[in-house]
Amino acid sequence: MYDIDGVVIAGVLLVSTLVAVEVGYRAGWRLKEKTDEASRSHISATQSSTLSLLALLLAFTFSLSLQRFDSRSDQVVDEANAIGTAWLRIDLLPPPLRDDVRRLMRDYVDLRVKSSKVTTADEGDWRAMVAEAAALQTALWSYAGRAAELAPNPVTSGLFIQALNEMFDSFGRRDAGLNRHVPEVVLVLLYLVFLITAGIVGFTSGIGGHRPAAVSLVMVALIVVLIYVILDLDRPRRGLIEVSKGSLYDLQASIRDPGVPARPSLPASAPRPAGGASR
Repeated sequence: MYDIDGVVIAGVLLVSTLVAVEVGYRAGWRLKEKTDEASRSHISATQSSTLSLLALLLAFTFSLSLQRFDSRSDQVVDEANAIGTAWLRIDLLPPPLRDDVRRLMRDYVDLRVKSSKVTTADEGDWRAMVAEAAALQTALWSYAGRAAELAPNPVTSGLFIQALNEMFDSFGRRDAGLNRHVPEVVLVLLYLVFLITAGIVGFTSGIGGHRPAAVSLVMVALIVVLIYVILDLDRPRRGLIEVSKGSLYDLQASIRDPGVPARPSLPASAPRPAGGASR
């Protein structure tokens, strides 16, 4: 499902829902003469119940997608903080290693900024960038080992190693966050409940002897828009709603300009999620 454009999904959902309303209306129209008042009351109660169930599912799904979106936003800030701290602590390394480590760190920051612009449609490019990032991490870690051999001091090389380790962990957390989505079974359930609810709305109008009111169609359109927003929030690398990469861009600009000291970004609003393998 995540390989399909959200606009296409919303369009299919809108058309299929309108079809369900029409089918329900025609079925209700045929049975209106055979339906007594008690049955109409029961059908109206069922319609209210399914609408409530649909509202509950929408609220639940929207909350899941929004939580994941917020987590991804925090993870970008966390990674920028970790890279900025590691960059500052390069000054603690032995002089023969500093220039090479700075060059690798610049390449690493450029790669992380570039990878943030790759969409899910470019899966091959994304995997290649992840592999390149892993290679740069290995090279940086080898320099950290050499620094520990040249200056085995926890206040100098030790602080850089600690910052580098946190940078690797933040990479793992952010990469894992990009692959966390609302379970597809929840989205399928939401789709089915929406179709059934639309059919019941049309059926209720049919047995009442009138077509669905315009407000019912407006409600359908609003729910489709809401579902599109849920899908868009749950797709961090494509769509209209994107996670802000401002902290990474600011860090890249400060590292490129030697006259501007690189400083970590402001702390994220939420605590960092646990995870990521240390090196």
